[in-house]
Amino acid sequence: MGCCGSTERTKREWKPLEDRSCTDLPWFLLFTVFCVGMGSICGFTIATGGAGRLVFGYDSYGNTCGQRNEQIEGVRLSGLDQTDKKYVFFLDPCNIDIVQRKIKSMALCVSLCPDEELKTYQDLKRFAMHNGSELCSYELAGHKYPDLPERFDKCPKLPVPPSKSLPVFNRCTPVDISCYAKFAEAVVMFVSDNSVLHRLIGGVMASKEIIVGLCLLALVLSMILMVIIRYISAVLVWILTAMVVLGSLAGTSILWWMYIDNRLTANKTLSKETAETTETKDAKEEAGMTRDKAQVLLVYAIAATVFTVILLLLMLFMRKRVALTIALFHVAGKVFIHLPLLTLQPFCTFLALLLFWMYWGLVLLFLGTTGNPVQNEETGLTEFRLTGPLQYMTWYHAVGLIWISEFILACQQMTVAGAVVTYYYTRDKTRLPVTPILSSVLRLMRYHLGTVAKGSFIITLVKIPRLFLMYVHNQLKGKENACARCMLKTCICCLWCLEKCLNYLNQNAYAATAINSTSFCTSARDAFVILVENALRVAAINAVGDFVLFLGKILIVTSTAFAGVLLLNYQRDYAEWVLPLIIVCLFAFLVAHCFLSIFEIVVDVLFLCFAIDTKYNDGTPGKEFYMDKALMEFVENSRKLERVVERGRSRPTEAVSVEGPEMKPMAPGTSSA
Repeated sequence: MGCCGSTERTKREWKPLEDRSCTDLPWFLLFTVFCVGMGSICGFTIATGGAGRLVFGYDSYGNTCGQRNEQIEGVRLSGLDQTDKKYVFFLDPCNIDIVQRKIKSMALCVSLCPDEELKTYQDLKRFAMHNGSELCSYELAGHKYPDLPERFDKCPKLPVPPSKSLPVFNRCTPVDISCYAKFAEAVVMFVSDNSVLHRLIGGVMASKEIIVGLCLLALVLSMILMVIIRYISAVLVWILTAMVVLGSLAGTSILWWMYIDNRLTANKTLSKETAETTETKDAKEEAGMTRDKAQVLLVYAIAATVFTVILLLLMLFMRKRVALTIALFHVAGKVFIHLPLLTLQPFCTFLALLLFWMYWGLVLLFLGTTGNPVQNEETGLTEFRLTGPLQYMTWYHAVGLIWISEFILACQQMTVAGAVVTYYYTRDKTRLPVTPILSSVLRLMRYHLGTVAKGSFIITLVKIPRLFLMYVHNQLKGKENACARCMLKTCICCLWCLEKCLNYLNQNAYAATAINSTSFCTSARDAFVILVENALRVAAINAVGDFVLFLGKILIVTSTAFAGVLLLNYQRDYAEWVLPLIIVCLFAFLVAHCFLSIFEIVVDVLFLCFAIDTKYNDGTPGKEFYMDKALMEFVENSRKLERVVERGRSRPTEAVSVEGPEMKPMAPGTSSA
């Protein structure tokens, strides 16, 4: 028996794109049931009135504004007809605990929000008489406001600031929102300085055209960089590799020079002190500091030397495999030329994630106003809370955030893998499907949603404990001892590393599924075997390739920032342009990361296809390679090198067989673009 019930075969048979069948169907059904549960939570909040209370608002007695209400047992002034009172008015609008989602101020349903400042109780009376909107508690009559002794507790805090109702959520919100600054204590001083705030906002508004233009520039630069990498991949990779090696050598040399210089200085100081009969305190301290500094520099120099030696050895052993990275980069550029819609994948994924996150956040807000009415012992006001088993709906909803988000990201990986696999294993590139991306999406939806659900669930199982430990660490910050803090950080780090490794393995498992239509466990096992057999190649591709792509991201951000500095500095309408520049840089990094991450996925899938191709094909008739011309040249050069080595070992016997079988390239029409 194989992994998770799959049948183990004596010899692995790879039949790319030949057979297609549903994979991991039980996991697709499980994911479907889970999504139905997520939808049921939303339906429950709507059916029990939580959604209505969030949208329309409710008062401190449990009455939803703008509709008839039923009597709540044990709560006075509940069950009122608030049809004509559509707005929620807070007696003290600055006394709302947004973080804990608790209303400390009494809330009432009113028919109209005060649009002018009310300074006295006479003003409250006049507003109630003229507009029919009573701003004190329901049991108080509007014409008696100035004389009632309860006015200090059950009427709004004076002066009542002018307010307007929110467009969708009918809450009376003060026009001057400076009182809410206490909810962000870290920026109180910043917000209180209205001149700085207005200057920053004015800077963003005045430069909105420039911001949009710079964002488009970052988008164009990302596309151009992907094209450039194809044509100058060899020069780029070798230049960056040389820069890393030379930089490491230079850094190590400087550290040793600094250590020798400090050591000589310390020896001179020591000899000078011994020559003198009296030693001052300052001279002793200076000599001690010099010796300590020399010792620290010695440790740094030794560490840098070890790192440099390891780096040089790695470069020596992996120099052949760097050529494979260059060839894969070259072929990845061709993939984007044949499949230009791959560039739209980041936008589609981001849009899907954004829509889901908006839905998730809205349902979470619904849950905050769902449940049974409970009176707050501290304030005496009515709140709605989930009690009993219902409170676990929030945890279920939180797990849904992680699993479904990972599912969407995994769908992107499977879609890209399916399109690249179709490109690689189609011998005649002129016979590619009209829309390989759409074909890959349809193949995913028809056959492999269960595989994606299973892979994303495994990531969720690792991510939830890590997030829980991070939460515990933040809650215990400053309270735990050093040992507990170290153990927590170690566990978090180990789980993070495990998550990254599983992400990489999942990505290759999706590619194996796209090739051979096998289940997740079988695909993961096959991909793992292939990766282990090509461990040095994998290390070279990830080290060199990731470093090149990282530098590409930095290049795009710095280029966009430089253009932004020139344009924003040229505009003299305002003085503050730091915030617009930060916005542009963040967007540029996001765009570069999305585009180059897709490029990285393409390179990884191409490598897996290449490794399978070279393992099960040798170029002889019946076992022709599927690979591109650039990869074919790499294989040919490797074989020539092996022949030279073989001849050097056995010069007396020049056998004809060492030439190896004649390599058969792809069928006509497969020449490089």
